[in-house]
Amino acid sequence: MKISPYSLYIVSTPIGNLDDVTFRALEVLKNSEIILCEDTRHSIKLLNHFKIKKKLISYHKFNEKKQALNIIKYINEGKILSLISDAGTPLLSDPGRILVNLCVEHKIKIVPIPGVSSITTAMSISGFKDQFLFYGFLPKKENEVKKILNTLSQSQFSQIFFIPAIKLNFYLKIFKKYFSGRKILIAKELTKIHETFFR
Repeated sequence: MKISPYSLYIVSTPIGNLDDVTFRALEVLKNSEIILCEDTRHSIKLLNHFKIKKKLISYHKFNEKKQALNIIKYINEGKILSLISDAGTPLLSDPGRILVNLCVEHKIKIVPIPGVSSITTAMSISGFKDQFLFYGFLPKKENEVKKILNTLSQSQFSQIFFIPAIKLNFYLKIFKKYFSGRKILIAKELTKIHETFFR
């Protein structure tokens, strides 16, 4: 695989089990001059495991607007940059959209390096219809959640939400009202030692 400068690589990383990393992902990360990380403290563990030592730049939802123009500058200087999230495929409920849109605007090549995603991992064992809607994280306030679910509950597609474990009971109570009679799968700690599924 030829790794080109003047490009942004969107690299998927494991969601738990480090053996799920792809050969392409490792090759791109080893050849990157700069790796953009959601949380450098988290990403350094993955990179150390594979003996990858590169310059890391913190890139998260609180600084992505501020960092994006600097990153475009680095790419235009011919540096090889890759973006990773804490786990899984970047930009799916993770930072990166602002940067990708800026790259499109500046005619910078964006290269996806596919890999693991908790979304498709959970869907693959659900037994549900494979036409699905992915929402991401629901709002924290009950009224806002109800407003969204009132609309989504009209759809017959399978639906996927990210939910913090600590708020599970809060959301389940509301799901019961809007999705009565439908099947549910809760996928927890995917690919990890304590991987669990509740149906």
